[in-house]
Amino acid sequence: MGDGRGGGGGNRPAWLQLYDLVGKIGEGTYGLVFLARPKQRKGCIAIKKFKQSKDGDGVSPTAIREIMLLREINHENVVKLVNVHINHADMSLYLAFDYAEHDLYEIIRHHREKLNHPINQYTVKSLLWQLLNGLNYLHSNWIIHRDLKPSNILVMGDGEEHGVVKIADFGLARIYQAPLKPLFENGVVVTIWYRAPELLLGAKHYTSAVDMWAVGCIFAELLTLKPLFQGVEVKATPNPFQLDQLDKIFKVLGHPTPEKWPTLVNLPFWQTDLQHIQGHKYDNAGLHSYVHLPQKSPAYDLLSKMLEYDPRKRISAAQALEHEYFRLDPLPGRNALVTSQPGEKAVNYPARPVDTTTDFEGTASVQQPMSANAIPGGVTAQSMAGPRPGPRQISMVGMQRMPVGSMAAFNIPSQAGMNLNPGGIPMQRGPAGQAHPQQLRRKDPAMGMQNPGYPQQKRRF
Repeated sequence: MGDGRGGGGGNRPAWLQLYDLVGKIGEGTYGLVFLARPKQRKGCIAIKKFKQSKDGDGVSPTAIREIMLLREINHENVVKLVNVHINHADMSLYLAFDYAEHDLYEIIRHHREKLNHPINQYTVKSLLWQLLNGLNYLHSNWIIHRDLKPSNILVMGDGEEHGVVKIADFGLARIYQAPLKPLFENGVVVTIWYRAPELLLGAKHYTSAVDMWAVGCIFAELLTLKPLFQGVEVKATPNPFQLDQLDKIFKVLGHPTPEKWPTLVNLPFWQTDLQHIQGHKYDNAGLHSYVHLPQKSPAYDLLSKMLEYDPRKRISAAQALEHEYFRLDPLPGRNALVTSQPGEKAVNYPARPVDTTTDFEGTASVQQPMSANAIPGGVTAQSMAGPRPGPRQISMVGMQRMPVGSMAAFNIPSQAGMNLNPGGIPMQRGPAGQAHPQQLRRKDPAMGMQNPGYPQQKRRF
C-alpha cells in the first residue's frame, strides 16, 4: 500500500498502491475482507481476498464463479463489483466492492443486546421488501444465491443510498437454468440455521425455493431478534444427516406429512431414517407462538408461506412482493433506516471495529485496533455495496463457465499484479432503467420479473 503498511510498499504491485489500507473487516471460508480507501476517488472500498485453491493449482473455482456472476449483475439491491485484481506471484485474487456500513446481523444484535427493544415495523418491512426485490431480480435471471443469512444482507450507511439493502457474498451462488453439474454435487449449501428442509433431508434436486426458506428465517429473526431454528451442525461427512436442525424445525412447524408434501417420501433421509424422522411425533406449539404474531395477521400469513415445507408450494419472491403485508401502513420505503413516525428518534447503529493489525498479506503491522467511528468517513462493516445508475436485466449470453485452474478467458497479461478489469471483465453499466441487450427473461410466471416499484409507488426517503 502507499502507506507502506506491512513493509515494502514500493515493491508491491501497481494496483495495490492505488489504495490506502484501513484494516481487516471480515474473515470467512473463502478468504479475508479488507477496508481500503482508493487514492483516486472518494468513499471506501471493501476488498475481498480469496484464499488459494485447495488443490494448489491457482485461483479458486469459487472465486471464478463469483466473478462471472457479479460482472453481469446490476441491481439496486445487489452488491456492486467495482474491480478485480490478481497477483500472479501467488495467484491471489482480490475483488473490490463499493462499501456499505451495516448488515442485518449487526442491526439485529444491536437491538437485542444494546437497545433491548424490537426493530420498528417500518424498518422490518422495508428491509424485507428490498431483500425480496433483489432476490426476485436474481431468481428472474436464473441465479440462486444459496447462502442467504443476516450477515450477507448489507445496508448502506450515509450517502445517496442511505438505508438501501444489498444482497452480498455470491460465493455459493449458481446459475440453475442449465448448470454444467447437478446442484447437489456442490455439496452442502446454506448456513445450517437457514437451510431449507428439502436440503436437510438430502434432496438431489432443489430450486430457488431454498432461498425463500432462508428469507423466512431472516424475517422471523427481524421480528424476534433471535434465530428461529438454532440447530447444532454435524460436520463429520460431506452431507451428514442434520437431525438436530430438523428437530428444531419440527418443534416449531410440526411434523411434515406426505399428504401436505407429496415428494417428501422420495427424499433420501426421510426414507432411511425411520426411527428419528417418521417415528418421532411432535406436539406442535405453532409458529405464531414463537414469532408473537396473530395467526390472522398479514405478517404471519407471509411468514408461514415462506416457511412452507413443500418447496413447490412455498411462496416465490415475486409473489411475496405483491403480498398484502406490503400494502398496509407503514408502507415500505427505499431508506429502511429512517424513522417511521413524526418525532420518532432514529436509531444510530454503531460502527463495527476494524482490525488495523493485519495487512493484505496477513502480516502484523504496528497499528493498534481502532473503532471504525474513529475512521474518517465512518466506515464500519464487512459490507460490500454501492450506488448504481439503475436496475437492468442480466444477460446470460456470453456468461461462459471457466475450467478450473484456467485464467485464459480473462485475457490476463503475464505481469504479476495487473488489473483484471480491462478486457475480460466488462464493468460498465448501462443507463438507468435500461435493459441489457439480449436479456434472458424467465418463463416461469410464478417467479415474475423485476418489480416495478414500491407498493402504490409511495417511498420514504
